[in-house]
Amino acid sequence: MASSSGNDDDLTIPRAAINKMIKETLPNVRVANDARELVVNCCTEFIHLISSEANEICNKSDKKTISPEHVINALESLGFASYITEVKDVLQECKTVALKRRKASSRLENLGIPEEELLRQQQELFAKARQQQAELAQQEWLQMQQAAQQAQMAAASASAAQQAGSSQDEDEDDDM
Repeated sequence: MASSSGNDDDLTIPRAAINKMIKETLPNVRVANDARELVVNCCTEFIHLISSEANEICNKSDKKTISPEHVINALESLGFASYITEVKDVLQECKTVALKRRKASSRLENLGIPEEELLRQQQELFAKARQQQAELAQQEWLQMQQAAQQAQMAAASASAAQQAGSSQDEDEDDDM
């Protein structure tokens, strides 16, 4: 690929993707690293060639976005007409996958539960969560109160014991 820019590394297919494709296509064949690199470079060059031609076709038809039809026309004009049937099959498969994703993302609509009912259920769950949070806070407050009372009782007990000990010392001093 002859390019005047120095950032050719930015314009390549990830090597891991190519390695995966090679393993899936040729599971029982070992491929040398330089051969893998050659495949990466060929794929990059092929994509560049097709996208450039598709861009020219797109510009000639006064469009700003390259469409699948532009790519198919580019394949034909570059002599790759034998790929068109497979490309159309892959395009249809991609459209089917995209449609399934859109349908999956609208699962809530397909539940058959009206939005008002879903909102009511959500509000119920929020109310339960707030109630549980309030009960938990109440329990924590009661535990802190009990701990404070126990600390006060322990301090009072220690103070009483200290006073009793010091009054005994005074009694012993008086006996002498």
